[in-house]
Amino acid sequence: MGWRSVVIANPAALTLEDRALAVAQEGKTARVMLEDISVLVLDHPQISLTAPLLSACAEAQVAVLTVNASHLPNGVLLPYLPHSRALKVMTAQLAMGQPARKRLWQRIVRFKIGNQAALLARSARHDEARLLRQLARDVRSGDPDNFEAQAAQVYFRGLFNPHFHRNQARFHNAALNYGYAVVRAAIARTLTGYGFLPAFGLFHHSEQNAFNLADDLIEPYRPLVDAGVLAHYPQEPERDLEPADKGRLVALLHGDVTLSSHGNSNDEGGCCTLLAAIEATVSGLSGIVMQGAAHDRLALPVMEGALAMADDLDGDGP
Repeated sequence: MGWRSVVIANPAALTLEDRALAVAQEGKTARVMLEDISVLVLDHPQISLTAPLLSACAEAQVAVLTVNASHLPNGVLLPYLPHSRALKVMTAQLAMGQPARKRLWQRIVRFKIGNQAALLARSARHDEARLLRQLARDVRSGDPDNFEAQAAQVYFRGLFNPHFHRNQARFHNAALNYGYAVVRAAIARTLTGYGFLPAFGLFHHSEQNAFNLADDLIEPYRPLVDAGVLAHYPQEPERDLEPADKGRLVALLHGDVTLSSHGNSNDEGGCCTLLAAIEATVSGLSGIVMQGAAHDRLALPVMEGALAMADDLDGDGP
């Protein structure tokens, strides 16, 4: 699995040279072995690249991201059915029953809200944190009460300010959107590597979304992006995202993450990079889908401060 993320934010010519990405800029050339790359972000309109390079990126399972006019990721090149038993995995994925999907979604929502509560507590928003901890414990199978949405209303206003909402045109929202898109692409890349169809989700089911399953699994990871944005920008800049900002956001893939204990085969929690955590999450999902493992084998990230309630979140619940 690649361990580097590469962001190209200036005019460049990209080619394939001896299984390496060659980046030519201003008369100089730098090279990075493709096997070391997990994500490649193309963030400038004057970037040219060759078909052999794109093909080699697919072979090496590199997620190649393009951006729109606002410089937000809008497309991703993923490997085409790289799993040796893709049909078997897809058949099992589509055959998963609704009760199993609901239990998995319950677990995902519980961990997402638990991580949100931990981040609120870290920001000294203790009343909101207590409310979210209780919501996390009360999430039922399938989240029929939509506690995820209820938590979001409390969470973002407590984390940023009482007038904050996610569709405002502001730096923090642009940073969150960029970070989410990068993590989403990394999850989609890993899902295809394990033979899953990313369009078929556990909860998300939009006919216009090719990454419903990635949008399910990203939920507990979103607070990690939120924490990274606040760590870098505690005071919101009054400007647009710049190349250095995007580099910091992509680097979140290589930050440390703690995984839930029940998600590991040795039943002990562990610390790893966010990219490795995504691999563990998708691997756990594969075991559930292919081998009928219990839903609490889905490894999910646990933020510091949420560890105390991890056992509650790992419990069967209602």
